[in-house]
Amino acid sequence: MGYSEFARYYDILTQNIDYALLAAYYDRLNLRFGGRRGILLDLACGTGSLSVRFAEMGYDVVGTDSSPEMLDIAFSKPHDGVQYLCQDMTELDMFGTIDTAICALDSINHLESLDDVRAVFEKVALFSDNNAVFIFDVNTVYKHEHILADNTYVYETDEVFCVWENEYLGNGATDIQLDFFGRDGEIYRRSSDFFTETGFERRDIERLLKDAGFEICAVYEYPTENEPTDKSEKLTFVAKIVNSKNSEA
Repeated sequence: MGYSEFARYYDILTQNIDYALLAAYYDRLNLRFGGRRGILLDLACGTGSLSVRFAEMGYDVVGTDSSPEMLDIAFSKPHDGVQYLCQDMTELDMFGTIDTAICALDSINHLESLDDVRAVFEKVALFSDNNAVFIFDVNTVYKHEHILADNTYVYETDEVFCVWENEYLGNGATDIQLDFFGRDGEIYRRSSDFFTETGFERRDIERLLKDAGFEICAVYEYPTENEPTDKSEKLTFVAKIVNSKNSEA
C-alpha cells in the first residue's frame, strides 16, 4: 500500500471537497450526540485540510496518519491548534484521552480486514474519555460492487493528469491503481501508487463497535442525516463510549 505519490497530488485532486462544510457536518453530529469541542482525534488525517477546519472551530486537534508524505504536506500548512503524529491507526498511541474521534473520507476502507477494523475501534475506545463521540464514514459493499467495480476514471487539472483504474476482487475488496502524469514545464512525468480499499457490511461494523465498548447512536447516508438504503454508497456512523476505562471512579 502506497501513498507517497498520491500525497503529492492529493490536494489538487480533491479540490471538489468542501472541507469547511464537511467539518461543520461532523461538528453538528458531535454536539448533537453529547460531544464537546475539546480534544479531537482526526484519525487518518492525510494532508490536514480537515484538521485545520476543526482547529478553527475551537477543537484541540491531534491528527494522525501513517503516511510521512501526507504529513509533510500537513506540516507545511498553517496549523495552529493542531498536533500531527505519524502513526498507523491500528497502532494508535495517544499521550492522553480524547473527547471526540473523527475518521473521514472512507479511511476505514483502507484497512485490509475486519481484524484491522476491530483493532482501530479498540484503540479509539482505549483512549476515549467517558461519553466521547466517535464519528466515521465507510464506503459500502454496494459501492464497491456497482460503482467502483472494474471502472476507470480520469481526472485532469493544469498540474496533473490522473488515471484511476479499479479491479474488483470480490468480497467487497477493490484494487486501485493510480497513474499520475505530472506537468514539469512542457514535459509530463509519470508516477504511480497502488492500494486496496475494502467495503464492509453495516452489521459487521456495528458488531465490532459494540464489542469495543461503543453505543451506536446513529447511522446515516453520508453526508446527510437521512436513513440509509440498500443502494447507499457511503454510511456515516456515530457512536459513543458510555463506560470508558478512563473515567474517574
